[in-house]
Amino acid sequence: MRPTLYAFCALFLLFSLGIHAQNSPDCRTAIPVCADAPIMGYADGSGDIDDFDPEVIRLYDCLEKGSVSSANIENNASWFVFRAGTGGQVGFDIEALPVGGSGTPTAEWDFIVFGPDPDCSAISNGTAPVAACNYEVNNTNFTGIGVNPVSGQEGGVFVDDVTEGNNNTYAPWLEVLSGEMYYILINNYNTNFDDEAEHFMLTFTGSSVDADQNSALDCTLRDEFLGLDIVACEGDPDIHLSALNSPAGPDILNVTWSVDYDDDGTIDAPLDSSPSATEIIVASPNTGRYFVDITTSFGQVTDDILITFFGIPVLDRVELLNSNLSLNPDRNTIEFFVDGDGAYEYAVNGGDFQDDPVFNDVPPGINTVIINDKNGCGSTDPLEFLVVGYPKFFTPNSDGANDSWNIRGIETLTDPSVLVFDRYGKFLAQLGINSDWDGTFNGSPLPSSDYWFRLEYGGQEDGVLVAKSTQTHFTLKR
Repeated sequence: MRPTLYAFCALFLLFSLGIHAQNSPDCRTAIPVCADAPIMGYADGSGDIDDFDPEVIRLYDCLEKGSVSSANIENNASWFVFRAGTGGQVGFDIEALPVGGSGTPTAEWDFIVFGPDPDCSAISNGTAPVAACNYEVNNTNFTGIGVNPVSGQEGGVFVDDVTEGNNNTYAPWLEVLSGEMYYILINNYNTNFDDEAEHFMLTFTGSSVDADQNSALDCTLRDEFLGLDIVACEGDPDIHLSALNSPAGPDILNVTWSVDYDDDGTIDAPLDSSPSATEIIVASPNTGRYFVDITTSFGQVTDDILITFFGIPVLDRVELLNSNLSLNPDRNTIEFFVDGDGAYEYAVNGGDFQDDPVFNDVPPGINTVIINDKNGCGSTDPLEFLVVGYPKFFTPNSDGANDSWNIRGIETLTDPSVLVFDRYGKFLAQLGINSDWDGTFNGSPLPSSDYWFRLEYGGQEDGVLVAKSTQTHFTLKR
């Protein structure tokens, strides 16, 4: 379910006066915006989380960490997100505004646009595409995409001239397609530590915006004022959801919050309800769909957001699949099962990662697997697991090749025992570490046929998981 808005005429009047956006310093709670009004924004504070690890992501296109130890690429930040409603040319102006409405602006604004269609985990790990990047210096007071409204200079490819500063503070127009999503990070590097928020005006421009402000950027996205659904990691800092980002702004008579933890359509618990309940804090690992119902002077405004916390993967078990009908016990097929519902990838014995949890040609004995959560919530250390392999058939014809049968790797198990049966369940032999089966019963050769075995052994030892087939069949050929 997504938001419902009532009293559209009143909302249109509100929008036509311009939007004063609350600050959102995190990518995952970026404020949805569109082109129907200038947006009065501000940036102050590094954010509730670091979208970029300052020790890993020190440079992202034209933005860099800098020499201040407590600074970051994301510093005094505000995040916005927009969705293209039509294809065509889109840009924007970021205008530095003076403190208190008069005097000379002191902020110097940087920006970077990620897209099309990134997600916050790709942004934070440095793999998201960058659509544009630039910054405003030397009291130019304007930066953005398209054409500088003061000088008339057209945007160009970013060039960092260390002697002159950046001579063109505008990037080229964006050519967008309908439905594409773009995230905007806006920073103020000039006042990192004075605790004074400084303001800017964000105005969208471009031929598609000029042609139809109501459709160039999809304004229904603004109705999703809690932001897009969030994927977070267990142990991440708290997530702040604000009712003040709604189209109603501060026009609030009452706010009611609730949650559906299972996202099954049934509200599990009320969270808060009062005129002052403009924000709730979602702490790890409280996965769920969170709802807000805002009562305003003109009607109701509602929204919901799904927040999902993922943790470091936990290996549940390893199973041996009987899909390789080969004599070679080194060609084992195994499957990994993970405790959790994340998106995982796997690497066996130091090989490449793959999404499929099934691996072919895994040798018997001790192996290792690394499981990585593709949401960016961490990887396991190399986990040891034991593959117990067995020949799918043997040929006891005294030619010196494959004349006997037993489990390969059985010597690595604790108190192992292999029980061999015929197809009717008759017990034929018991094997251990130092004994193989020669295909006889009471000294008499048995005919060519399928035979069954059951493997028994002690529990896990030293935390090593065993990929096993406790009962299956093999073939005796003569």
